[in-house]
Amino acid sequence: MKCENLDVWKRSCRLSVEIYKYFRELKDYGYKDQITRSSLSIASNIAEGMEKESDKEKIRFIEIAKGSCAELMTQIYVGIEIDYIEKQLGLKWVKELNEILKMLTGLKNNYKKY
Repeated sequence: MKCENLDVWKRSCRLSVEIYKYFRELKDYGYKDQITRSSLSIASNIAEGMEKESDKEKIRFIEIAKGSCAELMTQIYVGIEIDYIEKQLGLKWVKELNEILKMLTGLKNNYKKY
């Protein structure tokens, strides 16, 4: 299956674009680099995993994408607390990440062998 056909990939790309645009002017380059890289990592790992031959490899990259979701969620919560992110927007992003995590779990379950 091509990543471009997956709603989870599309949604994670859109979230990454939104985060990149939001932090375009931020001068805290360390924070900006970390949050944008983790957001980009979600869709990138989905894409890489979908190109792997074995289900085991696909699952491994889906798990990496889930880890990037957790990393991004942490950075969003920190960003809210240090006033880099408006609370309402940050919570919207967290909600979207929770949906993406559910979708990734469903995708992973499609490749599991019982």
